[in-house]
Amino acid sequence: MESGQVRLLLPTTEGHSQLLDIAGPGTIVGLCECVSGDSHRITAEAGDHSTIGYVPRTSFTEFLRGHCDYCMQVVRILSEDLHGLYHKFRCISAHPGRPRRRAPDEQLN
Repeated sequence: MESGQVRLLLPTTEGHSQLLDIAGPGTIVGLCECVSGDSHRITAEAGDHSTIGYVPRTSFTEFLRGHCDYCMQVVRILSEDLHGLYHKFRCISAHPGRPRRRAPDEQLN
């Protein structure tokens, strides 16, 4: 995304959409689906003054084949996205998730 904002919406079972995130300039939207080849599971709504670049999957994968040094950057971005989504879902859901285990040096005596 080059400029403006894009609202990322997650469909709900009731047929509505829940705001998942607002993406701004520099954000890569749909990277996971591009890499995996899966269909998009979220909806993106661009604002009035948004400029968005589109890279076809075949062009992207061909680029990665020729530039393996970028593959680790893609893995890093996907990992950060996954971590962020996990955090958002934990905040949205009614279940707080598993409590964090204490490290051995944090054990209470």
